[in-house]
Amino acid sequence: MRNSSFLIISLLTLVFLVLTSVDLMAQCPMCRMSAESNMANGGTAGNGLNGGILYMLATPYLLVGVFAFLWWKNRKKVDDAMDEPS
Repeated sequence: MRNSSFLIISLLTLVFLVLTSVDLMAQCPMCRMSAESNMANGGTAGNGLNGGILYMLATPYLLVGVFAFLWWKNRKKVDDAMDEPS
């Protein structure tokens, strides 16, 4: 029961943080100058550049999260198997 409530609270916190996030300008100075000059001339390359940078930033965290979840699920199965009387 304790693990399920922790999981629910974690998921709700994650959903809250995602839904209340703000747009970030995650660019190096050279990329920022290039994107600003493009957008000043009517282009939309800066928006795509920001999205790509944020996508690359999120990928390692998602991979670590997936591996941690899979490890946790497999560890739980091993613990349950060891607790059963033979």
